[in-house]
Amino acid sequence: MKMEEGGAFKEKMLSAPRSPGVYLMRDERARVIYVGKANDLKSRIASYLTGRDTRPMAPFLMARVHDIDFITTTTEKEALILENNLIKKHRPRYNVILRDDKTYYHLSLHPKEPYPRLQLVRKRLNDDALYFGPYPSGMAAKETLRFVQQVFPLRTCRSRVFQLRTRPCLEHQIGRCLAPCSGLIDESAYGKLVDSAVSFLQGRRRELISDLKKQMDEASEDLNFEEAARLRDRINALDRTLEKQNVDSVGFGEQDVLGFRAEQDVYQFCILFVRDGKLLGSKSFTPLKTQADQGEIVSSVLKQYYDSSDIPDEIILPVSLPDEKVIGEWLSDRKGKKVRLTVPVRGLKKAQLDMACTNARELLAADRKKEAKKDAAMRILRGKLSLTKLPRRIECYDISNISGQNAVGSMVTFQDGEPDKSGYRRFRIKTVDQPDDYGMMREVLKRRFTGNDALPDLVVVDGGKGQLNIALSVLAELKIKLDVIGLAKEERGNWRGKSKTAGIGTPAEDRVYLPRRKDAVYLTSQPVALSLLQRVRDEAHRFAVSYHHRLKQKTDFRSILDAIPDIGRKRKKILLTHFGSASEVEKSSLENLQSIPGIGRELAEKIYAYLKKET
Repeated sequence: MKMEEGGAFKEKMLSAPRSPGVYLMRDERARVIYVGKANDLKSRIASYLTGRDTRPMAPFLMARVHDIDFITTTTEKEALILENNLIKKHRPRYNVILRDDKTYYHLSLHPKEPYPRLQLVRKRLNDDALYFGPYPSGMAAKETLRFVQQVFPLRTCRSRVFQLRTRPCLEHQIGRCLAPCSGLIDESAYGKLVDSAVSFLQGRRRELISDLKKQMDEASEDLNFEEAARLRDRINALDRTLEKQNVDSVGFGEQDVLGFRAEQDVYQFCILFVRDGKLLGSKSFTPLKTQADQGEIVSSVLKQYYDSSDIPDEIILPVSLPDEKVIGEWLSDRKGKKVRLTVPVRGLKKAQLDMACTNARELLAADRKKEAKKDAAMRILRGKLSLTKLPRRIECYDISNISGQNAVGSMVTFQDGEPDKSGYRRFRIKTVDQPDDYGMMREVLKRRFTGNDALPDLVVVDGGKGQLNIALSVLAELKIKLDVIGLAKEERGNWRGKSKTAGIGTPAEDRVYLPRRKDAVYLTSQPVALSLLQRVRDEAHRFAVSYHHRLKQKTDFRSILDAIPDIGRKRKKILLTHFGSASEVEKSSLENLQSIPGIGRELAEKIYAYLKKET
């Protein structure tokens, strides 16, 4: 902050209102670099000017602030919610940003449907559905869903398929669905199955087993031995899952245990999920680098994580929070009941916290090893390939097409050895309509580098000398100087100039082609560096192929109805619903077409004339 430039700016800071609210600090380019909240904005801003803010990051922040905005709120809780929303929107440089800030996997079930089904979802909607989770990973959620389907065979098909089905499907034949679509189970019996699945997912497993034993006894007394055997098998499966869960916690209910490990301003967080007295899983996050104090960091993590995740009855914390009261109120409002925030000093809860912190420590150690490995890979690449700078930001390009059809290009970006998906781009080839990989690569590179986007440290093209020369010519034409390499997989005998027969049976190997160098560079002796290039190239290939397949699928499934003038999605649906398929529409008479509601005489004549012309 340059005070000599801005008596007006200092005056603006001193004029902060005496009310709860949020302040946004901006740099010289008007970018938001910090968002904060306060119960008294004037007092909070004064702490920056008088030096009462003793956080290590405060001097660095104030040296870059050129403007400040205020947004007042009625209560501090409203300020907390607004602050969290603004941080997610602007992602300011000096705020704590939870990089794993995404929605988490849940299982959902709509109890008001006639025959409800379980499905995997990411986003919780404000509806009447029941949601179970969050699960720490997609794999954990899918394994849970798979187990529930085996023990409680609810339908798996979508509602529209369910409504149109007239006979049992394969799921019924293998015993994973009771075929409510065909009336093989009534709504009441299916409802009991749903109740049992819900009880299992809500953690009431011992109560569920007791209830299932009663149902088994009743079925046995009614001489319904087949149903009794099914219930016995469910009980046995549930007993086995209870035996596996041998990590007990204190008490019952829902608890999340938040632990962290800090080393040199780098924080690693880990959350343990405890439900009904059992440790069910954990969740970790990308390490945070910040000089904020611990209470502020933990507070930011809580706000960002629980803004998009289920809230437990109790959250066990490693430190006290400066805004604990308002965060507790916010969490309680979101959950609809009181949420306890606990900082234990002894006993079983402290042991749980120690376990979470130990997990965080191990994760941080593993992350440091991983970072050291990636750094070593980039340094090896710089030395072996004679690059002008360390390749921290790498862009890789690939082409995908079949005989020139549905041709696409891809660009993927890796930052410090990891994919940066915000830098991914797809290109639909516009200027080449025949098999010409060089022409397609030229178009993609020209479109990418014509503009003011930030340049990478290294450009990788998937291919050999031909693709490399195309990239060099495009960059020279645009007067851009960058390190460029080609990465190709060929038989080792061929790239050394030997005959093709010399390469028979020899595994294909990756080599690197460099500008102004005849022979390729062989990196097998440096597997760490080669592995990084292979990951980048394989990701570019995957990204290109997936886009190509999507376009090809659209082309393959395009029917003759799409080409008829005045036939949009709605009328196409009317025709397909009435006739069953496009081929049946082609066979239909003019009278049949005219009799369809929503088509009409004039449009029917157009459709009939077009179809007859095409056939």
